[in-house]
Amino acid sequence: MVSAQISSSSSEHDGINETQVVLNVYDLTPVNSYTYWFGFGIFHSGIEVHGKEYGFGAHDFPVSGVFEVEPRSCPGFIYRASILLGRMNMPPSEFRTFIECTASEYHGDTYNLISKNCNHFTDDIAWRLTGKHIPGWVNRLARLGALCGCLLPESLQATTVKQLPEYHDCTEEDGSESLSTATPRESTEMDDNDQEKLLVTSSAGTGEVAFVREATK
Repeated sequence: MVSAQISSSSSEHDGINETQVVLNVYDLTPVNSYTYWFGFGIFHSGIEVHGKEYGFGAHDFPVSGVFEVEPRSCPGFIYRASILLGRMNMPPSEFRTFIECTASEYHGDTYNLISKNCNHFTDDIAWRLTGKHIPGWVNRLARLGALCGCLLPESLQATTVKQLPEYHDCTEEDGSESLSTATPRESTEMDDNDQEKLLVTSSAGTGEVAFVREATK
């Protein structure tokens, strides 16, 4: 469990613009300060690429649950460490297409603390971009929870968001970004499965979260 020293997100190497792929890890509870060194804890993680950090969170709607924030600044969590996973040669425009396509596989209403959480997302993205998985300790709680649900602390049982997710779009002309809001469907009453959802929403923290709009099929 070693934190990488990240000097810059991209660099020129042999004439090719390379970009670092970095895993940013956060504590969900102060208890991690004691359990971290034993390879156990409750963590959130995001993937940092091209100066933005991407994560996965839950909401009530069958649309993208992938969001972006400023690196190491995800609201609602305590930043712990950054781990350099590797490098890639994908330019920003190509990566944007990639993350929007991936967002269609990670709808907010499919989030599950055990089988499809934020760490499953970052592990999937890391594998696709670098051929490497995130460190096993980051998502160890989910694997243990799959064996014994009682291992999950009740503090992680959250209600579902009752407002609209915001989406981060890029214009085709200059690549500048803008925020927009859409209404996928009406909010529904939560059921037992909703209680398992860990939320990261546009209303969390200071409102710096913007959901990534999935690619049009």
